[in-house]
Amino acid sequence: LDLPDIDITDRRQVIRMVSGAAPDVVFHLAAWTDVDGAEEQEEQALLVNGEGTRNVAIACREAGSTLVAVSTDYVFPGTGGPYQEDSATDPIQAYGRTKLAGERLAELEYPDGTRIARTAWLYGAHGRNFVDTMIGLGSDPSRDHVDVVADQTGCPTWTKDLCPALVNVAGLPPGIYHCAGGGSTTWADLCREAFRLAEVHCEVHDTTTEAFDRPAPRPEVSVLEVTQEGAPRLRAWEDALADYIRERS
Repeated sequence: LDLPDIDITDRRQVIRMVSGAAPDVVFHLAAWTDVDGAEEQEEQALLVNGEGTRNVAIACREAGSTLVAVSTDYVFPGTGGPYQEDSATDPIQAYGRTKLAGERLAELEYPDGTRIARTAWLYGAHGRNFVDTMIGLGSDPSRDHVDVVADQTGCPTWTKDLCPALVNVAGLPPGIYHCAGGGSTTWADLCREAFRLAEVHCEVHDTTTEAFDRPAPRPEVSVLEVTQEGAPRLRAWEDALADYIRERS
């Protein structure tokens, strides 16, 4: 379900829809994901990511459904890492704060039925993503280079790998799990590898986060480490990216 069929900020509607479906598991994927927009409209982002997640948790509790709620690496400050599931959270931007609020509210309302699955740097067949955007830019014959941030490090994650991992998490005990691509890289090196695999002949020039001057600060290092027993471990990001490039072409 998605808008306009359901609005997660409407608690009564969410309870009605979940109870009517009587699902074994609810995968809560709805979110305010515009990081810069959240910085300028934190109250609205909190309504979706915080209260909206609370509403889904309450609906799941009343229906007796397992809840798997997707969260983000941005709940961490990004000054250290790699981060384990129980590492101290301290988001540095509104988006991270609102997602962390959603985590805490879900666990508060439904501690016995909530699984939090943190992921990062998503790309896939549906919707806009970094890999497709950069390949599109690099394929422009009038362009000889692209400037890409090289001072942020994270875990690129293919949604096709994430989906079965979320199903796996649904069968695990309540708690927090990290579900991101194995290994880590920078945005610039991710772009280089995508260009190599897609045979895009365009240079990648390293630049800094500061050079882009965006409203919301980004974590420097937000690598997610998997330590929970039985938790799914996604394959290396390089292998996943290679398969994605083959599929998209």
